[in-house]
Amino acid sequence: MTALGFLHPGRPGEDDYPRIEQLLGSDIRVDLVHTDVGEDALRVDALREMGSPERLAAGMERLRLTGAETVVWASTSGSFVHGWEGAQEQVRSLAVMAGMPASSTSFAFVHAAREIGARRVAVGTTYPEEVAALFADFLRTGGLEVVATRSSGIVTADEVGTWGEEEVLTLARAADAADAQAVLLPDTALHTAAHLALLEKALSKPVLTANQVTVWEGLRLADRRVNAPELGTLFTREPIVQV
Repeated sequence: MTALGFLHPGRPGEDDYPRIEQLLGSDIRVDLVHTDVGEDALRVDALREMGSPERLAAGMERLRLTGAETVVWASTSGSFVHGWEGAQEQVRSLAVMAGMPASSTSFAFVHAAREIGARRVAVGTTYPEEVAALFADFLRTGGLEVVATRSSGIVTADEVGTWGEEEVLTLARAADAADAQAVLLPDTALHTAAHLALLEKALSKPVLTANQVTVWEGLRLADRRVNAPELGTLFTREPIVQV
């Protein structure tokens, strides 16, 4: 049994994790601990506070009791708002607190794009434009070429959590660009696990979403490779694990 730990800000989008755990279809356990959000606002100052060391440390105390072998800070905006170097320091601090390998959703997007060979990407965000621009900057620092960015202007994670298949598909289509090799949909409050096959079929290209890449990053840290086509192209790049 491989136990993957995730610190998730608040409740929106949380049910993607048991769904993904089920779709992995192997001896993978997903342990999710909720961190205190503070103010639910997709605003730079609020997002920086959401990912503060104090809030992560409080969540880590509870996650450590689960027996998790790796930990991922399951927040895109709560990591990239600190910039590349700030997000690296956030992860280093988390690894020290946890005593185990650590990462965050922002780095998961960069690693996942590299994994599928996508250098040119289009980004569809739920965020206001200012926040979306920071994510695009983060991706560029990670070596990706952002060919298009779409902002939805939503200001709370709770609202993002109400989106269903139709809204997610509309966002992905609006974000896509002809020269993009993949479409990225950040925000772990966004439910996407049930829609990945539909999204990739509709766009005829790989789609990377926040909760999908977050779990994949946990597996990567644990040196596990699982084949789960229902979770998109990202989960077909490695051989099937025999269990």
